[in-house]
Formats: sequence, C-alpha cells, structure tokens
Amino acid sequence: MIVTTKELFKQAYGNYALGAYNINNAEQTMGLFRGCMESKAPFIIQISKGARKYTDKRMLEGMIRAADEIFPDAIFAVHLDHGDEETCYDCIESGFYSSVMIDASALPFEENVATTKRVVDRAHAKGVSVEAELGQLGGVEEHVVVSEDQAHLTDPDQAAEFIKRTGCDSLACAIGTSHGAFKFTGGQGLHFEVVKAIQDLVPGYPLVLHGSSSVPQDEVARINAAGGNLAGAKGVDANQYLPAAKLGVCKINIDTDGRLVWTRVYREYFRDHPEVFDFRPMGKVFMEEYAKFIASRNELLGSAGQLEVVRAALGK
Repeated sequence: MIVTTKELFKQAYGNYALGAYNINNAEQTMGLFRGCMESKAPFIIQISKGARKYTDKRMLEGMIRAADEIFPDAIFAVHLDHGDEETCYDCIESGFYSSVMIDASALPFEENVATTKRVVDRAHAKGVSVEAELGQLGGVEEHVVVSEDQAHLTDPDQAAEFIKRTGCDSLACAIGTSHGAFKFTGGQGLHFEVVKAIQDLVPGYPLVLHGSSSVPQDEVARINAAGGNLAGAKGVDANQYLPAAKLGVCKINIDTDGRLVWTRVYREYFRDHPEVFDFRPMGKVFMEEYAKFIASRNELLGSAGQLEVVRAALGK
C-alpha cells in the first residue's frame, strides 16, 4: 500500500527512522520488499533520476505496482530522490509518486527557496509530499557531484526560515555525511548538534539524512578479496541511526550499501563458478542477501516491528 512520507513521518517522529532505499532493477525490488516484510517495517522506496533513465521510468513503476500486489501487507512511500524541478513536476503529474525531493541546494538561498516553493505548491495541490535540501553534502551520487571544499553544514537559522517560507514537508540537512562509498577519511561522525539546533527552532519537524550508508567493512573486504579495489571505503556508523531518529530524523537514505551487497554477491559468484553464464542463480542469491541486509538495517533504524502499528494509525 502506497502512502505519503508525511503520513509515515507522523508515526516515526522521535521514535524511529524509516529506511529510504534506492532501486534500479527487479532483484533489488524483490529483495527490498522481502526484507521489509520479514522485519515487519514500513519503508520508503526511492527512484533517482538515473534509475528512471536506466531502463525506462515506466519499467520501475511497473515493478513497484507488481510488488505492491505480491506483498499486499507492505506499507511504503514512493519517492523521487534528488529531483530537479522538471523531474519533480513529471512525477507529481504522473499520479504514481507519493513524495518528491526537489534538490535546489546548489543554488543561492533565495533561489532555493523560490524553486522549492514552486514545487511545493504544485505537489500539495495533488496530495504529494515534498522533501527539500539545505546545505550541501560532499561526494558523488549519480548526477550530484559536490567537492569537499564546496560541502557545508546546514545553518539552523536558515533552515527554520527555509521551512517557514517554502512549506516543504521535510528537510534534508547536511550534518557531516557524504554521498558514495568514501565518506570519511578519519574518525568523523555526525554533527548531532546541528540536528538539535534545528529541532529547537522548529520542534516536531521531520528531518532527513542523505549519504547515510555504513559501508560495512566486511562487505568491502569480501569485494576486494574477489577482485575488487575499494581500498579506503568508509561510511557512517550505523549505531548512530537510532540516536539521530530520537532527535527527529525520520528518513535515512541508504543506497551505496545495497550496491556493495550486489557487487559482493556477483564478484564472489563469478569467482567461485567460472563456468556459469546464467545470471538467474546469482540473482536469487542477491535477492536473499539483500533481503537480509534490509532487515538488518530496519532493526538499526528502529522501524522493524512497526508495520502493524502504522497500519492501525492509518486506519488501513
């Protein structure tokens, strides 16, 4: 059952965070739904601009519709990740997406406000939730490329003004995470003081963390042992997810970790079975492994076991 992120955030706020997971193909879709059903967690399924172009946006939408029928007990939002204004409008008018993200964070503050407000007005008229972004994360994610010297943390005072002027339903804030598999070079962690400062100014408002993959070191080691070269890859400490959720972070984006699981499964399978040319056996392994990974992340986010509570609250 597809619902809006706004509906999900009402239940999650201050208690747990919803996992927001990107998909690109059927195997990821099946593994994601299985993992969330096994852990009994509501979730957010994300489609990026790159994913919409990878095959065709209608292909991904068709897979999600099919998964909604295969897993009728699932409760989730369908969210556009890092959309520009044109892509947001396309998703809003499609009648399929329940949530969009307008990422105008690279623009000056006033232009970001104006762009976000236009998207909010169009989306709310259709009952679609809007996520915006203020501050910039470093790193690389598809078309989003921000060098470390350009990255900057979200200013709490600006965040409060931005939320008031745009009417966006949630805000992605920069608190020290970054996109990709190479997030940290040392022992850096999340700047919880920024989250707390925003919450003090805008109490009860849902915040979002991007670039929050943990880059599990066992996955990296297995990839490298199977012929990969990911030396130095390091991510967010997954034990920081729940403390962030308790401070009002309602949505935590996890994409890179899923790609690492895929890479590990396929590299190891080809290494161990050089005679194989049928991709389905390893696809089955990936779906099982990805489902296990998703369930483990839902446990760390605190969303595991919340499905029936959310269903009762929504009256559905």
